[in-house]
Amino acid sequence: MSEKVGRSEKTSAWAWLFGRALHVYFVMTRSMTLGVRAACFDSEGRIFLVRHSYIAGWHMPGGGVERHETVAQALEKELREEGNLVISGEPQLFHVYFNNRISKRDHVVFYRVEVTQTAPRMADREIVETGFFPRNALPPGTTQATYRRLEELEGAERPSSYW
Repeated sequence: MSEKVGRSEKTSAWAWLFGRALHVYFVMTRSMTLGVRAACFDSEGRIFLVRHSYIAGWHMPGGGVERHETVAQALEKELREEGNLVISGEPQLFHVYFNNRISKRDHVVFYRVEVTQTAPRMADREIVETGFFPRNALPPGTTQATYRRLEELEGAERPSSYW
């Protein structure tokens, strides 16, 4: 087995274990989980996507809403943390989804926002890669949920109730 394959398997095992531990923690501390995500577009109309260390694929940025935090505060915080993004104008609430693939208690508040990036986002243990992409040139590994949300935003599909 090559060293690269060994590292990949260790990363996958760590990512799975981390994800499970996080969800067990949330189940024990919260009756329902609430998250925010956003389709973030720059002035050229490109969408910002992130690739996490603990889950496969390219996703729109977002994260959990913490206690004593509004959805708007969580949105601003997550975009800043995951991409050094600043919201330009008013975020547009698009839809609220039930994310039953994660748990039977998870909901996602989804926004469309215009953003500017204050500095490139350097890779770390959580976010391994980020970028702005034209809609017709999304990176390999972009998740099906990301494609579905973009189709819904464009009016090509009716918004689903499920993430």
